[in-house]
Amino acid sequence: MNKWQDSLVNLGKDMYRLKGEAERLEKNFAFVKTLVSSLKEKHSFIYTFDKLDMISIIQDPNDNFRIFSWHIALNDGSYLYYGAIQRKSKNGALELTPLLDKTFEIQNPEEEQTGLDYWYGAQYYDIIPIQDAYVLLGWKGHGPTYSQKVIEILHQDNGAFKLGKPVFSDNPKMARKIFRYTRQAAMYLKYHEAEQQIIFDHIVPADPSLEGSYEYYGPDLSFDAYKINGANLQFLEDIPFENPPRDEDDLNIVPGRAIPKKKSGL
Repeated sequence: MNKWQDSLVNLGKDMYRLKGEAERLEKNFAFVKTLVSSLKEKHSFIYTFDKLDMISIIQDPNDNFRIFSWHIALNDGSYLYYGAIQRKSKNGALELTPLLDKTFEIQNPEEEQTGLDYWYGAQYYDIIPIQDAYVLLGWKGHGPTYSQKVIEILHQDNGAFKLGKPVFSDNPKMARKIFRYTRQAAMYLKYHEAEQQIIFDHIVPADPSLEGSYEYYGPDLSFDAYKINGANLQFLEDIPFENPPRDEDDLNIVPGRAIPKKKSGL
């Protein structure tokens, strides 16, 4: 497994630092094949891939599965997303299901509920269990002018993983929450376990006349939250919360530049 990891680290670095888009995609293709091969090793589920810090690997707190996710920056400022869910198996054999990015085919991403083969791609950095489901927090660079962050709901239906579920109290039709904001800003979206709350910036346009032009959206220094309430997320508006330190969104990686030195690229 150490040898597999060394190969993945070398390929992963090239996926981000090479300037040519075709070269980055070629390295990504090799990365995918190498990752799948490494996960075919028996009992690979217990291997942490602790050096593989250019992708995200998040573990189910109940230790039943883990999610691999990452992105490839394209020259036009957009991104492709890749991922897979590895389940724990009793005999140590591979149980791996790919996540297939269909971002631009999903007509109504806020409301659509899909399988893993119709994924609103993102790079996830946290997982929070709620009753009968999991909440995933993810970053989603989207285009040259604005970024997104996503609150995704992962659940199982007859043993199969599904994405999106109407658990949000502020909108009974909403299956996932999507925040859109300028690439010039950083957005706070983090789970606070002590309060059982997902706290986030209130995102607004710079002027009411710019509504719908997401390149002009950003935080207004107030905060909202979703509080875990059984199987649902209860919306709380304008909560008291000290302004946290704001790191830049390091996942806005420019091809050919150094990779930010943060675990899982976040």
